[in-house]
Amino acid sequence: MMDVTIAQVVMSTAGHDRGRLFCVVEAQGDFLLLADGKRRRLCAPKKKRRSHVQPLGTSDHPVFARLRAGCAVGDGELRKALAVFREGGNHAWQKTI
Repeated sequence: MMDVTIAQVVMSTAGHDRGRLFCVVEAQGDFLLLADGKRRRLCAPKKKRRSHVQPLGTSDHPVFARLRAGCAVGDGELRKALAVFREGGNHAWQKTI
């Protein structure tokens, strides 16, 4: 079982959403609940097996930090944070502030 934590960014490797980035919202045994803020919102996350995702890493973006702390995050904020991760990796958000 791979070690995946809440607010970690993963890429789907199987299914119709293959290649899309998601944020881990919750871990339930062999399954992860994933959201991207667009097709899969935080109120209705995608349930996916751990073996069907590839962990890409964590980010110190403020949105991911709030998710790790258990604070409320909006879908728009999550979309923007994932876009920043996709474009520039871990510290790209600091360049835009």
